[in-house]
Amino acid sequence: MYRLFFDLIFKRMDPEKAHHLAFGWIRALARIPVLRTFAAAVLAPRHKELRTEAFGLRMHGPFGLAAGFDKNAAAIDGMAMLGFDHVEVGTVTAQPQPGNPRKRLFRLVADRALINRMGFNNDGSAAVAARLAARKEVFRTTVGVNIGKTKIVPEEGAVADYVASTERLAAHADYLVVNVSSPNTPGLRDLQAVDHLRPLLTAVREAADRAVTGRRVPLLVKIAPDLADEDVDAVADLAVELGLDGIIATNTTIARDGLGLRTPRRTVEAIGAGGLSGAPLKERSLEVLRRLYARVGDRITLVGVGGVETADDAWERILAGATLVQGYSAFVYEGPFWCRRIHRGLAERLAASPYATLAEAVGAGTR
Repeated sequence: MYRLFFDLIFKRMDPEKAHHLAFGWIRALARIPVLRTFAAAVLAPRHKELRTEAFGLRMHGPFGLAAGFDKNAAAIDGMAMLGFDHVEVGTVTAQPQPGNPRKRLFRLVADRALINRMGFNNDGSAAVAARLAARKEVFRTTVGVNIGKTKIVPEEGAVADYVASTERLAAHADYLVVNVSSPNTPGLRDLQAVDHLRPLLTAVREAADRAVTGRRVPLLVKIAPDLADEDVDAVADLAVELGLDGIIATNTTIARDGLGLRTPRRTVEAIGAGGLSGAPLKERSLEVLRRLYARVGDRITLVGVGGVETADDAWERILAGATLVQGYSAFVYEGPFWCRRIHRGLAERLAASPYATLAEAVGAGTR
């Protein structure tokens, strides 16, 4: 039914307008008690065997919503209602910013992919912190907050910019993610270099510890699939050195060649710059995940994201070393029953496996 709806309506709409329309429907449904309870029962039945623990947090399952969909923490309960076991909001910057000029979001329908150059459009960390502080939780879900650099801030001011967001947001985050891997903020990916990343992560860790008493806010870093293998190793080693809680692999890619795209080259070239996400990213994201697990093992929690469409994809990420799995682009193509299918499929695969729990399965495919 959803795919017919997508073909008849959403596919014909500007992707960003379609996103805002769907986002508005989700928020509206989540505000009506009877309807949201019914929707959650239908869309998000729980499977006890999928219960997961990551960086000290207990979750209903391993499958969550990647950053980018709910940039301003405006629909956390709506996304939980749809079945996401954790919701990562953002990317949030210290200063509010409109993002890049439109048109800035594009579908590659033949590839089940998206290209975006949104540019961290968001309300700013002060506004998002206030929204999170005022939130009255309807559905219990883990909330991650993904932070990035304000575009107008020069590289030498990046640490202070991240620290400002950390000081405002850490108290409201179940976990915090430092995003240094979006291709849509000039110079941002340069911060993935270890010499830049070490002082940044150290400062964010210290700021989070100052801002929050009584608990330690888990800190993760999100990396790009375009890093060379030796740079992936360097980030992994740095994460161990600094005692990070997790690495998210991966963000979108700036690559176009070698992805087996079905969309005509001239169409892709006409779209221009931006990060590509969705099915074509599957292979490289999985390669990075496996490389990270081979480097860090069970010392750091890994989150697999990039090209996750089906329960098989999610299961493959778990066997490759991911404790948590995230998705976003496939949600556009699969619709509101997507989480239900992922959960049911994961439960079936776990039951058919030699593992009693998902924790036992993590990394099994690399051993």
